[in-house]
Amino acid sequence: MKRAIRSNDAPAPIGPYSQAVQVGSLVFVSGQVPFDPATGEMVEGDIKVLTKRCMDSVIAILEAAELTASHIIKTQIYLADMGDFQAMNEVYGSYFTEGIPPARAAVQPARLPKDARIEIEVIASTET
Repeated sequence: MKRAIRSNDAPAPIGPYSQAVQVGSLVFVSGQVPFDPATGEMVEGDIKVLTKRCMDSVIAILEAAELTASHIIKTQIYLADMGDFQAMNEVYGSYFTEGIPPARAAVQPARLPKDARIEIEVIASTET
């Protein structure tokens, strides 16, 4: 059975999609761009600030499913500029200080929604 996951501590979807969907033991979190959940506006700051906002949204959505960062098994990171990789990685890594870090890919697409500089999506499992 498929169920939608929703958190008020993460930005509302800007299109016809769910923040996350759970199917069995897997939770698929939609790509999170650095929007302030209170205002729906893009936060301002360097890539570290933007990465933190994205990851905080991911974590809030996982918490709504009663999961934590330790349940993440795969991450996909989209960067508008691969020159931001090292700084993004410092912040991203701070969310995975215990246990096995998830598998990950990071790519530079031609363009992100709302011209964001970063977007992060994850897959989590209740079986970790």
